[in-house]
Amino acid sequence: MNVEVYTLNAFAKGERGGNPAGVVLEVGVSLDAAEMQLIAKELGYSETAFVEKSMLANYKIRYFTPASEVDLCGHATIAAFGLMHSLGLAKAGTSYTIETKAGILDVDISSEGLVYLSQALPQFLERISCEEIAPSLGMDPEALETGLPIQIVSTGLRDILIPIRSRKLLDEVQPNFDAITAISEKYDVIGYHLFTLDTPDGAAAECRNFAPLYDIPEESATGTSNGALLSYLYQHGQRSLWEVEHVMFRQGYSMDCPSEIKAGLRLSESGDINQVRVGGAVAGIERRHIII
Repeated sequence: MNVEVYTLNAFAKGERGGNPAGVVLEVGVSLDAAEMQLIAKELGYSETAFVEKSMLANYKIRYFTPASEVDLCGHATIAAFGLMHSLGLAKAGTSYTIETKAGILDVDISSEGLVYLSQALPQFLERISCEEIAPSLGMDPEALETGLPIQIVSTGLRDILIPIRSRKLLDEVQPNFDAITAISEKYDVIGYHLFTLDTPDGAAAECRNFAPLYDIPEESATGTSNGALLSYLYQHGQRSLWEVEHVMFRQGYSMDCPSEIKAGLRLSESGDINQVRVGGAVAGIERRHIII
């Protein structure tokens, strides 16, 4: 079977950086899970999105890493709708619904062509000690003692959010992927999302993401994790961040893949989070064929 596959970068900063993803628009071809997995492995990107028809929403999307299927992927969703917008299959200024294994979610395309994904409402889960996490990053526990907790948070996928004192320390992290994998298995999480509030460019945080359990040593832009991060920062008192509609997170600079992830919250009158959105631009669309 000859399958048409698109590759592009989501959360790109201009024409540079971003996080590469594969997208398969299943037009005239029906793939089973094993075939999807083969395509994702062949592409080798952190995630590939497969867009299908849905009885419950405008589209159904399944997401595969090179190793396995996952419930949701922010950057691959941005890639899929950025691609469809460029092909004239999705219109700017329009909202869509998608069926995922993390639930029915909303996707909006702004008048500028930026794609925004609404994530599941945040869950604030276990806290983990600095002493347990620090050795897996080649760091002293003191580098993680910022006044903010190390905590598992989910807006569709469970991640360990790890505050770091400074950008310098964030750059100096030496991940032990075997140790990160073991801790990820222990806590049933996708991986680590490190961040520092020591940032340039007016960014809310600069981040690094490690998910070796899913064959992703480091990822240059992670939509779901940054949605969880914004929710976590709100939960822990960083309230000045939502004086603007969207804040910006930097990621991928350690990989020479500069990425910008925009994220925003919508709050109830009582101050509870009732929507989490992440979005960004796409760049570098290419088409190729894979025979399976």
